[in-house]
Amino acid sequence: MKNPEIKHYLTRFEEVTLAKWGRQAMSDFQGRDYTYVEVASQIIKLHLVFDGLGIDKGARIALHGKNSAHWGMAFLAVATYGGVAVPLLYDFTPEGVIDLANHSECEILFTDARTAAKIPAEKRERLKAVINIENYACLWAVSDREMTVINGAEVAFSTAYPTGIRQADVHFAKGTLDELEVINYTSGTTGAPKGIMLTGRNLSTNVQYALEAIKVTYEDDSISMLPLGHMYGMTFEFLYTFCGGSHVHFISKAPTPTTLMAAFSQIRPYILITVPLVMEKIIKGKVIPTLEKPAVKVLTKIPGVNTLFYKMVGRKVLSALGGRVREIPIGGAPLNRKVEETMRKIRLPYSVGYGMTECAPLVAYSPFDKFVTGSCGRPISKYEDMRIDSPDPANVPGEVQVRGTNVMSGYYKNPEANEAAFTGDGWLRTGDLGVMDAGGNVFLKGRSKCMILTANGQNVYPEEIEHLINNLPCIGESLVVGREHALVALVSLNADAVKSLPEGGSLDEVMALNLSEINRMLPSYSQIRKFEILKDGFEHTPKQSIRRNLYK
Repeated sequence: MKNPEIKHYLTRFEEVTLAKWGRQAMSDFQGRDYTYVEVASQIIKLHLVFDGLGIDKGARIALHGKNSAHWGMAFLAVATYGGVAVPLLYDFTPEGVIDLANHSECEILFTDARTAAKIPAEKRERLKAVINIENYACLWAVSDREMTVINGAEVAFSTAYPTGIRQADVHFAKGTLDELEVINYTSGTTGAPKGIMLTGRNLSTNVQYALEAIKVTYEDDSISMLPLGHMYGMTFEFLYTFCGGSHVHFISKAPTPTTLMAAFSQIRPYILITVPLVMEKIIKGKVIPTLEKPAVKVLTKIPGVNTLFYKMVGRKVLSALGGRVREIPIGGAPLNRKVEETMRKIRLPYSVGYGMTECAPLVAYSPFDKFVTGSCGRPISKYEDMRIDSPDPANVPGEVQVRGTNVMSGYYKNPEANEAAFTGDGWLRTGDLGVMDAGGNVFLKGRSKCMILTANGQNVYPEEIEHLINNLPCIGESLVVGREHALVALVSLNADAVKSLPEGGSLDEVMALNLSEINRMLPSYSQIRKFEILKDGFEHTPKQSIRRNLYK
């Protein structure tokens, strides 16, 4: 078991706060800016509130809201106070929010007024107060005393610090690496929810690895657009960039192409941390159609000319992203193979990583200059051991299992899930199937629970077939399921491609040709019987992967 030296991320936060005291720290895109001293002041105000409410170290405090500087400051206030943050995804229902707040025994809930209004009084079991995450005003309190404490934060701060805080007042590096810091829920279920318990060591491992793998300077700007209630967005778009001294810009609006292009142009981030769906829209929508024009195809067949042309296209994409992007980490779901091949051709500095909430979240990654196409990087070996549970790990897929300083301490109040999550010798079962080559590069084949056993005993990994289907004409996304001893592909359509069909062109004819083409590429045991078109598309997780459990 590895035991590397790790610096607590809160120590890094304190250091960067003191170093950049009067400089920009956080901004809401097209909204207010906050300097490091303003962030530190707000954290201390919330500490006064927590103290006035009688909140003890280790108390649970839930955070539910859109990405914003107020969300970031509230999280840091909880962490530096010694509390346990319970980040909840914004798309959870009000019922799901209060059920999970109760399950984790929260004493304070930060949320918006709309959600608070829909929480019945009888369900506020342990809560002492509900605080508006948009302005820190009291939305509800168990008594007038608590309401006075919350709404009197400004007065209390002015009394304690009549001339404002000084650098000597900042003491944020509290707690030990092994204390519980976060309980993160991956779904809003009210049944037997899995609250993943993450320690300061887990979070700090991820932050430290990211700072080592992708350098950040005090002059860099970054964007937070992935959900902060999810560990991918929270750890990498917020904690890593912020602790590295980057000025973080929060985007609370839905990340539509128009919003994103405006943000990239204005903020000019040094990094684009994203999910496959975003890059697929960019590459499929703009780049691939350009490369497939007849005149361009001729150019790209000429040695030397093709290299220059691909470089030019890549520079245009990076320019559209603000012109300063040095690395594009992609995670959350597999990347479409044709899209990845195109990104490699035009020399985008991308890399596909692999993670799960139970590892806070990183499991594998390689910087773009060491990344092997088709893989999801290498294990973060300084901090983690990985093994493939297979008699031939390089050729026969087996479950990916890990142990290290990134691995959770367990599921909150869920002993059955804990027992199932770990092997007898203490390795975390990821539930993912993969192989690892001689260079340590990991290639995922799919989820073990998604694997389909055919009638003739063959193992079929649906994700591999879906990669091929997603490159067929008019298809946006797909999901392969087993039905009555046959494979069926559920698909959503690419609306732009359907609109671009030539006059008189038939979608039925295209789909018939698609079925013939996909089966031409597949062995007999994994042939697709038919396509089923979902007119309303698929439901997605916050990572923009398909909610597979909803489709059979």
